[in-house]
Amino acid sequence: MKHKPTIKDIAGLAKVSATAVSMALNNRPGVSGKTRQKILRIAKKLNYQPNFAAKSLISNRSYTIGLIINNITDPFYPEIALGIEEKANELDYSVLLCNTNRSMDGERRSIDTLRGKGVDGIIIATVTVDDPNIEALVRDRFPFVLVNRYSTDPMFENKLDYVVLDNHACGYKAIKHFYRMGHDQVAMITGALNTSTGMMRTRGATQAMKDLGMETDHKMVVECGYDRDRAYQAAKRLVAAKNRPSAFFAQDDHMALGVREAVLEEGLRIPEDIALMGVDDIQMGSLAGVELTTISQNKYEMGAMGVEILVHKIERGGPQMVNKVVLEASLIRRKSCGYHLRGYVR
Repeated sequence: MKHKPTIKDIAGLAKVSATAVSMALNNRPGVSGKTRQKILRIAKKLNYQPNFAAKSLISNRSYTIGLIINNITDPFYPEIALGIEEKANELDYSVLLCNTNRSMDGERRSIDTLRGKGVDGIIIATVTVDDPNIEALVRDRFPFVLVNRYSTDPMFENKLDYVVLDNHACGYKAIKHFYRMGHDQVAMITGALNTSTGMMRTRGATQAMKDLGMETDHKMVVECGYDRDRAYQAAKRLVAAKNRPSAFFAQDDHMALGVREAVLEEGLRIPEDIALMGVDDIQMGSLAGVELTTISQNKYEMGAMGVEILVHKIERGGPQMVNKVVLEASLIRRKSCGYHLRGYVR
């Protein structure tokens, strides 16, 4: 075939309508399994490539979604981004990525840029609990989905779609694990407390301390905003204190690695002298020699589910049911917490 193959060419060879070909190529109902497979074989043989420009003109959509994250160099975000990109590609959408560098102005500029480029919807992984930048999206009924975090602003009650970890359970499980191992002096390195992740993980941990009869020493709770260097400095101060903690709960693995560095620099051993736990289960944490105990969240699944919800909103249009998906928090025991040495003692 000398010209670029079209849907009509596939339809002619398969002896079906162009509509049937479109249904098969876009994985939509309306054709039998046998016909679908026949169409897909012919499309592959012809090396058919969809004409997105023509498709956009017909549907008045760009088949592009935006993704807003804090910083792609943070080890937490690449796996979310991978889940988003692969699911988007599966659904015939492309992804445009924006970094905010943990700035509300950066988030606002990213939203404006993506809307200006004509994306069909946006996935946002950066919102704060009282985020002002999503008001216009809600008002304009522009399709968007929150992943990892959500807004607690009552103005948006039952208006926001999100996919998040059960962060309250995350904090609760971390403290309960340390308590059962015999630790009473647990320092907490929190994320940003103006985010749902930082707020709920801290609430869950504080609730566990209360339920288990542990004393809450506010000097051992330090907000570090998911910043590794700040976590390092906080750990340095806490380890040097007269009444130093016997364990650290860092609310993400990135900060936990900063704590680890500070503890080892002081000549202390992990976990023999100080136990350590993070959150997120980044790949670096599982390396031999690091073996970081963590609370896992399925970052890939979170991203992929966010895309499925967003594309459904884009393609259905109009008022829809609000999706609030909360994923289970799972404890992953590795060597940094010391469980392999002593197990549970209470």
